[in-house]
Amino acid sequence: IDTQHDDMVHDAQMDYYGCKLATSSSDRTVKIYNVSGSNYEHAATLTGHEGPVWQVSWAHPKFGVILASCSFDGSILIHAEVRPGEWTNLYKEKLHESSVNGIAFAPHECGLMLATASSDGKVAVLTHQPDHSWTAEYLQDNVLGVNSVSWAPYGAYYDTDSPDTVEPPRLVTGGCDNQVRFWIRSGEGWQLDSAAPISKALSHTDWVRDVAWAPPILPKKNVVASCSEDKTVLIWTQDGDKESEWTPTLLSQFEAPVWRVSWSLTGQMLAVSSGDNDVTLWKQELDGVWSKMDTVEDNAATTTASAPQM
Repeated sequence: IDTQHDDMVHDAQMDYYGCKLATSSSDRTVKIYNVSGSNYEHAATLTGHEGPVWQVSWAHPKFGVILASCSFDGSILIHAEVRPGEWTNLYKEKLHESSVNGIAFAPHECGLMLATASSDGKVAVLTHQPDHSWTAEYLQDNVLGVNSVSWAPYGAYYDTDSPDTVEPPRLVTGGCDNQVRFWIRSGEGWQLDSAAPISKALSHTDWVRDVAWAPPILPKKNVVASCSEDKTVLIWTQDGDKESEWTPTLLSQFEAPVWRVSWSLTGQMLAVSSGDNDVTLWKQELDGVWSKMDTVEDNAATTTASAPQM
């Protein structure tokens, strides 16, 4: 795809229906493409950031055609398509004191909520209010900075014994202190999920670049993938109730730092993007062992695997 960007492309995301593609770049813009089969038509160029745009995230279509973007300049923009090809800003603020490295909309069942991860060590959670204003809550993660954030999918803690119980929103973050942290929103706001311990059997030894919470497949089982500058991907598994321990498994030792991890919609396959321009696909076998399914090499000068350089 000729993105028509003037600099490196950092992210590319399809919308819910797979009909629109959004790309973000160091040229400070976001570009939108209409997708039909194998054809891509440039539809709009979104501006407003004053620095490289690291990441984009689509909201669920029940809220309209809404896209969020984050930038090195500390700003968050929420764009909305009001008519085909015509976009406007719903929100534009500098919520952070430094680079915003990760951004993700919550599951639509939680409402229109957006989480942002920043080099200032904080995670901000934006919530859309009935009067169309936005409120922000902050989580103090770690002083070295936060690189990524991912929401727990709706139903991750569904209890067949209490089917009407509504679970609070949860987040997982990856930081520059090499740690993965789990957060839960209670009546007192966001706080660390201290009820579920994290095993120390394995851990990252360098910056955690990305985290991704897998769609739920089996009841009472949650899975999170994390990747790091230490050239590893860890699979964190929580078997049992919400107070069970998160236990890590080494997916693989790669030959270069690993920038991104992304689950398939069914949660059965994991795509891993590394600094040697490789994208590998992994699947867990019935015996619990993870095996590599395929490798996609990208020799282009630009790559969507590039992570923020802070």
